[in-house]
Amino acid sequence: MHRYYRIFSKISFITVVRISGITIPDNKKVTISLRYLYGIGPKNAEVVLRTAGISPDRRTKDLSVEEVNKIQTIIEKTYKVEGDLRRQIGDNVKRLKEIGTWRGMRHSRRLPIHGRTKTNSRTLRGNVRRTMGSGRKATGQKT
Repeated sequence: MHRYYRIFSKISFITVVRISGITIPDNKKVTISLRYLYGIGPKNAEVVLRTAGISPDRRTKDLSVEEVNKIQTIIEKTYKVEGDLRRQIGDNVKRLKEIGTWRGMRHSRRLPIHGRTKTNSRTLRGNVRRTMGSGRKATGQKT
């Protein structure tokens, strides 16, 4: 996982840690940097590091190649991450759309699936405001 660059006849080491095709940040703690993988959250990161026997307070740049390989094998064996997980979620949504369930129809119309759908759906509606005084400009802008 090390790349070597020849600069001014000196060799400098730049550590690039890649797990499941994703480059993990070097200067963060290992528990935080593992969360950059889609499908690994705080608890799963702690479990992976506990089974690998690595301290969660260490920085990613301080890991050895063997430790990185150990983390990668644990993640590949026990968790579904990145492309496989995204594909599975996409297949689930497609199945809901095909059988015509309520959730599937909400997905296809790009509306909220759960919860209050009258006013709290600004994220999916694109922050559209439908009343007269609600689309005001910020106070710092000219009128």
